[in-house]
Amino acid sequence: MPKLGESITEAAIITWFKNVGDTIEEDEMLLEVATDKVDSEVPSNVTGIVEEILYQPNDVIKIGETIAIIKVDGKTTSKLKSGASPKLPKKVEVEKKAKPKRSRPAQQPMVNTESFSVSNSNTFFSPLILSIAKQHHISFEELARIPATGKEGRLRKSDVFNYIEEGRPYKFAQPVVPDPTLYRIPQLTFDKGKGKIVEMDRMRQMIADHMVYSKHTSPHVTAYVEADLTNMVHWRNANKKAFQEKYGERLTFTPLFVEAVAKAVKDYPNINASVDGKTIIVKEEVNIGMATALPSGNLIVPVVKNADQKDLVSLATDVNALSAKARENNLLADDIKGSTFTISNVGTFGSVMGTPIINQPEVAILALGIIKKRPEVIETENGDEITIRSMMYLSLSFDHRVVDGFLGGSFVRRVADYFEQFDINRKI
Repeated sequence: MPKLGESITEAAIITWFKNVGDTIEEDEMLLEVATDKVDSEVPSNVTGIVEEILYQPNDVIKIGETIAIIKVDGKTTSKLKSGASPKLPKKVEVEKKAKPKRSRPAQQPMVNTESFSVSNSNTFFSPLILSIAKQHHISFEELARIPATGKEGRLRKSDVFNYIEEGRPYKFAQPVVPDPTLYRIPQLTFDKGKGKIVEMDRMRQMIADHMVYSKHTSPHVTAYVEADLTNMVHWRNANKKAFQEKYGERLTFTPLFVEAVAKAVKDYPNINASVDGKTIIVKEEVNIGMATALPSGNLIVPVVKNADQKDLVSLATDVNALSAKARENNLLADDIKGSTFTISNVGTFGSVMGTPIINQPEVAILALGIIKKRPEVIETENGDEITIRSMMYLSLSFDHRVVDGFLGGSFVRRVADYFEQFDINRKI
């Protein structure tokens, strides 16, 4: 399994393009894998015949593990040491035999566990599920009682978080006296209606999990400001043709937005952070993520690296290249990693404003609404006058654990100021 990015330690196999006995050329695609960030095709690094496939679709494999053996010129080639056997995915089998009950002190009354009858037949738990279970001290037996919604009865991350959020109702032993601070979500049944059943693809499932996790983790607060983009709009319209002729790059509003946001991040560095337990990590790099819609309708966030260190030409080059890759489904793992702050241009779809969900593990995300002409009252030498201006609403969602109203409001106001103070005489 090849390295798919600095922060990626494992990947799941989606499909094999070759079977045992098939001939494969060097650099020909052998299989497709998926991480928690992006799907990637993996090419063969040799020419030969596929002799053995060590893992099946849906198996989760550590980076560096041998996943297939290819015979080259009559010799078997693999990364396995001589005499070593391939490592198999770790599976956790839940003990199905009834275990004898341990005696408990009389002063520790327990609730009747016979009512906890919900369970699933799945006995495989991914490394991610095991990590969450370990963090929350959930046993294998308790994991087996959590209703699973994944394919083939697999337990998904969202299943575990929903279960935890509900107060872990299927835990074997709980005190009789309820925690007065505990709120348990009512188990309500709704009529979901009838219609066409559309199964979520893998990316949509990942997006759903990421969004639920973000709302579960961060207390979201949203601040709004309004900005006058008239100078920026006039400058861009007057210079976009000359810019493309001079540099060979389209001049959209996005690099102008990224430039202003990067400046504001440098002014308010604590907005460029993430939370690690009870500590705050203030990032040194300013990497701006751009929420982008894929042709499938799914969402992905390519990243402009070191945006604060680049001029407008470099920003336009990066934005155009990443947008083209997204449209063609050619984004690489490195293209979508390392974001420290994200912007979402909801105005592209005609939205006046939005309330975006934070892109974890960041602490804030900025939504940019549609640029709309409307009459505004402005101050002039002759007093107040009504004139046509290009206006935009900006909305910043931030994590109230570490970003208070002063920081969030000041930051989004500073971005609006950079928009409004755009130099109409700027040279390209």
